[in-house]
Amino acid sequence: MTVQGELNKALSRFLRRPVDTLGASRTDEGVHALCNYYHTDLDIALDRKVLYNLNALLPSALSVKNIYTSVDPVANARFDAVRRRYRYRIYFKKDPFLFERALLFPYAIDRELLHQTAAMLREYTDFETFSKRNAQTKTFKCTLYRSEWEAVGDELHFVVEGNRFLRGMVRALVGTQLRAARGKFSLDGFREIIASKDCSRADFSVPGFGLYLEEIAYPEGLLVPLA
Repeated sequence: MTVQGELNKALSRFLRRPVDTLGASRTDEGVHALCNYYHTDLDIALDRKVLYNLNALLPSALSVKNIYTSVDPVANARFDAVRRRYRYRIYFKKDPFLFERALLFPYAIDRELLHQTAAMLREYTDFETFSKRNAQTKTFKCTLYRSEWEAVGDELHFVVEGNRFLRGMVRALVGTQLRAARGKFSLDGFREIIASKDCSRADFSVPGFGLYLEEIAYPEGLLVPLA
C-alpha cells in the first residue's frame, strides 16, 4: 500500500473513472508526511464537498486537507514546488508513545558539534555524498535555505529546508551528523566527507519513521482553494 495508490483508488471510485496522480515528493517506507501535494487533470468542476467523500473512502492513516485548482493549466506538483521542509525527530530515553514516531538515540552526543555541522551544510550546493546510488536525477545540486538542530522539549530535531532533495538525502544528513556528534570524526572530517562526493562515506542507517515531510511551498498565487 502507498499513499499515492490509495489516493488514486479513492479518486477513481468517487469520479467513476480511472484517475492517476503525480506527487510533489516521494518518501521512503515509514516516513510521515504532514504535508504533500498530488495533481491530476480533470475536465469537470469540483467543490469542497469532495473532501468529505474522499476522506470517507480513504484509509484512516491518510486524509485530504484541501483541494486546489491551478491558475497554470500545466502546473506540476513536483517540478513547480519551490521549497520543501523536513524534520527528523530524536529522543534519548525510552518512551512508548514515541515508538516509530521518532528515533530513540540513547547515546552521549556533542550538541554543539551538531549545530556546527548543520551550519556547514548551508555552505554547499553539491550533495552527491548524501544521495543513494542509482538515483534518477540529472544533478546533485540543491540549495538549502535552512539547516539547524532544535531542542523541542526532551527531543532534538534536525530541520532542513531546500529547493529540492535527493533520494535518501535527509536521512543521510542526519545519520552522518550523528556519527560526528559521537566522536567518529572531526568537524574537518565532516567537511571532507561532504566534498568527497562518495555516498559510501555517508550514514544512511537512521530509520524512516523519525522523518517528517513537514511543508511544501509553491509560487504565490499558483494554487486557488476550492470555494
